[in-house]
Parts: sequence; structure tokens; C-alpha cells
Amino acid sequence: TATGTGPAFRAAPLVVVATAVVAAALVPLVSTRTPVSGDADLIVVVALLALGTVSLALAGLDTGTAFGGMGASREMTVAALVEPTLLMSVFALSIPADSTNLAAIVTGAVHDPARLATPTGLLAAVALVAVTVAETGRLPVDNPSTHLELTMIHEAMVLEYAGPDLALIEFGAQLRLTVLLGLLASLFTPWGIATGTGGAALVLALVLVTVKVALLGALLAAAEVFLAKIRLFRVPELLAGSFLLALLAVAASYFLTGE
Repeated sequence: TATGTGPAFRAAPLVVVATAVVAAALVPLVSTRTPVSGDADLIVVVALLALGTVSLALAGLDTGTAFGGMGASREMTVAALVEPTLLMSVFALSIPADSTNLAAIVTGAVHDPARLATPTGLLAAVALVAVTVAETGRLPVDNPSTHLELTMIHEAMVLEYAGPDLALIEFGAQLRLTVLLGLLASLFTPWGIATGTGGAALVLALVLVTVKVALLGALLAAAEVFLAKIRLFRVPELLAGSFLLALLAVAASYFLTGE
């Protein structure tokens, strides 16, 4: 651990992991009927992910190094475009469900899967994929395995971490990726998610969500093979495009529901 750092640097690994764990508990990955389903609001989940991002940015600033501050600045630039897109893309799906509760949105999709094949569903899916890539620092937005400090975004903030703290940071990052991939799977391929409390249904749902997340992870890894990191000043253009798609999804959702 770097010397001369303050509480923000020391608390960031725990905050990242804690927010990711709570978000994972709230997102309906296996069942729509859990003890916390009533609290699984879209805004709460997005706020938790944003809190983890902000804590890492503060940790990067707390180190007082050039790369830490540079990474924090870049991360907040990306977050300023990612979080609204995440909100809008899922909000587009919440309009037919008449609720921003994620469990209610997934339940509605299970009973009426045709809504996912509408322009709303397709636009929201593309926007959410772009958000997942940017939020988790994957190619083409960021390169998590780069050793070039000047091109780093996420990695620049955690250069001063080592040992257990670095392990927590990496665990939190992988958990956030799993949560976002699980959210994608639950929202757009909700088949198999348990809507009751039966043991067999829960086991089947657990197996299916594992398979779906693994497939999405494999697709992401395969796509990264053919992608190169885009230049930093092009990232806002990509994210602004995804925000526009999410906005169009909201407009299409209101139009199709007649509201």
C-alpha cells in the first residue's frame, strides 16, 4: 500500500466489493421472489455501481500521483456518460411493466417475451451492451491488461494497490462484470428464471443463469479478440451514441405502449 494515502484509498477496495455484492443480491439473477426483491429498484442498483466507481476515483486522487489523478479524471468522464445510458436503457424496459423494480420488469418479460423483440428491446439491448463494455473497462473502451500507463483508465487508479487490497479490487471488478452480464441475461433472455419458491425451479434457474452468463462472457472474450482499443477522445462519441440509442428506446417504448 502506498504511503501517505488517506482513508479514501484504504476504504475503496471494501466499498467496491460491498457495493458489487449488494447489487448482485438485488439483481434478479435466479428468482424474482427473494427477500430483497422489493428493494431491487433500478435507481438503487445504478447508484450502487456508481458509488463503487466514485470510491475508486477518490482513491486514485488520494494517492497524489499523476497517473492516479489522470485515471480518476478519465473514469469519471466515462461514468458521466455510462450511468445515464444504463438508467435510460433499463427504464425503457420498465415502461411496459409500469415499475422500475427489476424483479417486476423481469417478471413482465417472462410472461410477455414478445416485448423483447420490439424496437424498444433491441435498442435497449445494444445500449446496455455498450454500457457493460464501458463500465467494466473492456475493449474497445479500455484494456484491462495494458502496461502502457498513458492509455490506462481503470488500471491507472489502482497502480498503487498491492496484496489483499489489489485482490479485493480485482474481485470487485469481476463481480461487477458478472452482475452486468447477469442483468443483460435476466432482462433480455429471462427464460428459466424462477418466479416462485420451488426448489426444483430454483436449481434449474441457477444452472441456466450460470450457462447464460458464461456464454455472454465467452462472446465478450471472443469479440475482444477482434477489437482494438479506440483512442480516448473517441470514447465519448461511442458512449454518446449508446445514450442516443437508449433515449430512442424510451421514446419507442412510450410510443408502443400508447402513453
